[in-house]
Amino acid sequence: MARPPRLLVVHHTVSPATEAMLEAVRSGTRAEGIAGVEIVVRAALSATAADVLAAGAVVLGTPANLGYISGALKHFFDTVYYTVREETRGLPYAAYLHATEGPEGALRALASITTGLGWVRARPDVVVSGMPTPTDLEACWELAATLALGVVGDTPAGDPGAAG
Repeated sequence: MARPPRLLVVHHTVSPATEAMLEAVRSGTRAEGIAGVEIVVRAALSATAADVLAAGAVVLGTPANLGYISGALKHFFDTVYYTVREETRGLPYAAYLHATEGPEGALRALASITTGLGWVRARPDVVVSGMPTPTDLEACWELAATLALGVVGDTPAGDPGAAG
């Protein structure tokens, strides 16, 4: 199924670290050479099933709170899951997380939910602990730029080898 040229960024941004990561993602969506892609940025508590159904790819951003994804991102998945599950199988996605403690539970949750949706990881997850370094922010930028390019078909979005 052909996907629309729209990249949806769903995030829960509550700290200076997650704000810096989101800004790097936004910057990546505006990289030179990316044209013809609509970028839609939604806070997790306001993103809807209609947003997902209209997307060609999704970037997910969350803090890893107490070893799990944020409640806001979990709420997003809870509200859209059954509405989008069948129609978005194969949807490319990528995620960035800020973890003050171990990210393992949050990574498991994202993998479990996106597997249930049938989404395909297009890039390895970007996981940051502490304030993001320039290298961390570059990884967020690359994640977003790759997905934005993939939406218009310039790079493969949904590389099964990217699962990490």
